[in-house]
Amino acid sequence: MAPKRPVKPKPTKKKPPSTFWGKTKRILWKLFLWFNVISIFLVVLFKFVPVPYTPLMAMRALEHHSNGKDMVCSHEWVPLSSISINLQKAVIASEDGQFLNHYGFDFTAMQKAFKNNNKGKKIKGGSTISQQTAKNVFLWQGRSYIRKIFEAYYTVLIEIIWGKERIMEVYLNSIEMGDGVYGAQAAGKYWFHKSAKNLTKYDAAAIAAILPNPRKYKATNSSSYVNKRKNKIVKVMRHIGKLDY
Repeated sequence: MAPKRPVKPKPTKKKPPSTFWGKTKRILWKLFLWFNVISIFLVVLFKFVPVPYTPLMAMRALEHHSNGKDMVCSHEWVPLSSISINLQKAVIASEDGQFLNHYGFDFTAMQKAFKNNNKGKKIKGGSTISQQTAKNVFLWQGRSYIRKIFEAYYTVLIEIIWGKERIMEVYLNSIEMGDGVYGAQAAGKYWFHKSAKNLTKYDAAAIAAILPNPRKYKATNSSSYVNKRKNKIVKVMRHIGKLDY
């Protein structure tokens, strides 16, 4: 018998060395996946659990500390059923008239804000209650396109996962309503010495009137500007029917 020829092992193909761009893409993809998992987890969690603290509260506390002031954060979570319907209507009248009808974005208000900003007029930015909630709970303050992209992402998530009633509940429990005052319950006690459930339509309109700058304006002993806003909000509230969340 002829001797068997030794079988030569097949040459193994060497993987090309990883390039810097290849590694970067893998890292970015992993970060993207982790961000989506964590963000969706938090949105689902806060659908059922009260939001204990927000980035704005932390930022304001640090500002107080750097200015030599006490780090005040008055905040008490209450369910929406314990917040006066007057305040719910007041913030809709003041901040987002189409809250119950849109899906997170009021494109008409955004277009109007864009046109007026180009003319140099000083107006509010056209953000809906949903957008403001997304920003307050999950993001940092400031104006940038990057933050706006994240804001839009979270707005879509909370509209889908939370729904309008939960968005209003979180909004009224987390928004800044005075210097170191957050949420309807703390604001009711701070400005009017009463619970959020007992706010009258004029109390509610006064709180809603200062929301553009709650550290500058006062809901009581107000300036003429705030009083004009208050009267306007009361008039608009009369045309808001039943809040069918």
